Amino acid sequence: MFDIGFTELLLIGVVALVVLGPDRLPGAVRTAGLWIGRIKRSFSAIKAEVEREIGADEIRRQLHNEQILDLEREMNAMKQSVNAPLSSLVDPAPASEAAPKAETDTSTSQDKSPQP
Repeated sequence: MFDIGFTELLLIGVVALVVLGPDRLPGAVRTAGLWIGRIKRSFSAIKAEVEREIGADEIRRQLHNEQILDLEREMNAMKQSVNAPLSSLVDPAPASEAAPKAETDTSTSQDKSPQP
């Protein structure tokens, strides 16, 4: 986290010993340790809460996407169920026979043309 080496810690300890004195130094170190522990716990609690929220958002997003997919599947099934009876009402055979008749009609019209 902080790039503090042993020499920096030793220098901080010597300065604290000179400034606070030997009688108040243990209490100050204890208090500093308690505050550092509280700060670490607070940061870890905040981090865990953020991770839970991110996870919850992802779960909500996945559920929403699944609901959309389910709706699309239902709509496709409804379209197929509606289109199936309509396609059975329309007879595809006359449409396929109509195209060859048109071709034969043109050939017969050419045959019926007056000859000089």
